[in-house]
Amino acid sequence: MTSQGEYKSSKEAFVSGMSGSSIWHVNLVSFVALSKVATTYPFSLLGEFIILAIPLLLSVTVFAESPIWLNIVLLALTAAVCFIFPRKETGTVLPVGASSPTLGPGASIPSVASIVSGGNTGRSVACPNEIPPLPALTTYRAHMLLLTAICILAVDFPVFPRSLAKCETFGVSIMDLGVGSFVFSQGVVSALPIIKNPTYLTSPLVPKLTTVLRKCLPLLLLGLLRTVSVKGTEYPEHQTEYGTHWNFFITLGLLPLMQVLLHPFMVYLPISLVGVIVAISHQLTLSSGGLSVYVLHAPRTSLVSANKEGLVSLTGYLAIHLMGLSTGTLVLPPSPSYFRRQQESLRKTRRNTISQPPEMSSLSAGSSSGYQPSSAQYQSHSHSTTTVVPTPASLQEPIKRENDRTAIELCSYAVLWWVSLGAMKLLGIGGGVSRRMVNLQYITWVIAYNTTFILGYLLLDLIFFPSPLSKSVYSPNSGLKVTRSVALGAGSIGPETSARQQEGHKTTGSVSSSHGQGGAPMLLEAINKNGLVLFLLANVATGLINLTIQTMYVKDGWAMVILTLYSFALCAVAWSCRGRKLWRF
Repeated sequence: MTSQGEYKSSKEAFVSGMSGSSIWHVNLVSFVALSKVATTYPFSLLGEFIILAIPLLLSVTVFAESPIWLNIVLLALTAAVCFIFPRKETGTVLPVGASSPTLGPGASIPSVASIVSGGNTGRSVACPNEIPPLPALTTYRAHMLLLTAICILAVDFPVFPRSLAKCETFGVSIMDLGVGSFVFSQGVVSALPIIKNPTYLTSPLVPKLTTVLRKCLPLLLLGLLRTVSVKGTEYPEHQTEYGTHWNFFITLGLLPLMQVLLHPFMVYLPISLVGVIVAISHQLTLSSGGLSVYVLHAPRTSLVSANKEGLVSLTGYLAIHLMGLSTGTLVLPPSPSYFRRQQESLRKTRRNTISQPPEMSSLSAGSSSGYQPSSAQYQSHSHSTTTVVPTPASLQEPIKRENDRTAIELCSYAVLWWVSLGAMKLLGIGGGVSRRMVNLQYITWVIAYNTTFILGYLLLDLIFFPSPLSKSVYSPNSGLKVTRSVALGAGSIGPETSARQQEGHKTTGSVSSSHGQGGAPMLLEAINKNGLVLFLLANVATGLINLTIQTMYVKDGWAMVILTLYSFALCAVAWSCRGRKLWRF
């Protein structure tokens, strides 16, 4: 055993100076999460831990240097399970998060032609006051959280390859990707308020900032507490990661505040365009403004220069957050075009308000500020033929998710981002991928990776768990898309059946629903429900283990035992709290 001072210096050297791996290697390691998704049958905590968590642990430790073999084994097991236990019902509503209506005795399902002929000619836009859950997104976020939690402790053991540890300045690794993916995921779920109520973008700035600050304050305090505890315990730290006092919790706490400041621009510009502008501006300040030289070579002589990495990278992380927000507006609503239509309506309303006389303007502003999305009506906009049609409770039905259209849009964006990253590498823009500065290549890599993996989970849902409510329906006569699952026997559904529908929708909408009835595996739903709390717990547990054990000297066998017990403990906490939300952020 070495002294505390010697061990601290050795540990800092152990996690410093890394050059990373390759994008192909990182993708293969991560692909393990997709290789086992099809085996989503009901299991206990132990069963789901073995199937869902152990492969992730193996992919970054024992099989980290040869992930292709682990993928082959998992794909073979998946194929065997699908062959031995074939799904007898192709309409199993596993991935769509909404059960199909149950028809009453003697009821019949109308044909698409009858639906179209008897339907409304105006365009109907459902307002998702309660957005139908998307298990593909739940699976993506839970896998990302679980893999991140595993890596933050595993990196302290020699069993974790140094090629997967965070790079010093330039390079790619699974841990470099983890922090960016966490920010991207935060952006995705941040889309919920503006999807439910697009006029949130135009509401007064100061009250919004106050509300968001109140929600983010615990994260900022945790960041301050982490800084104090690290300095007070002589805990080994990687100074070039964020700086002397800065840490990831401070970054996470500031991003929602910065997003709110950009809301006025999001009314008139696509959110993705705002994100691209921020990313390009950030790269220009790095390349032409001299910030890259400042980050890499400036001495740490003041509070600002001591935390130069955290301060400079904040704008880059904001770009990633905004691109996650844009992706959220595509995948969270039932239709990928829903938010674009609402944004266009909001723009026209704002223009009309500005061009009208003061008395008319105040009247319009008053009516628009009272906008509240409701599942019981369709909204009427002056620029379209959409009409306000009250929907009786007895005729409400699950909203159809156009997952096939969402997958097509995500595929086009994924191709765009990967091609852009390749072009940047060929042109040498930014000098390479750098998480330390969060340059344009790193931003593009994170966006391309996360868009691709969300697409992957969505495609697996469509392929392995097809459902009548997960794909668009087209009229065989006109070829036009039927935008809502009208009726499925609306006229023949009895009150008792409607009650069962509403109860079923509540069940599938809750995170605690079993994946056999609709939704992601229960363990992944539990992790996703309290992801931030588990991330905090993982950080605390990592610190305690490192203060108790000199991890860099632990043999691989014992390291795997510790990592397995640590991972199981996190999953057990998530499982035990799966019925309640511990912290609303």
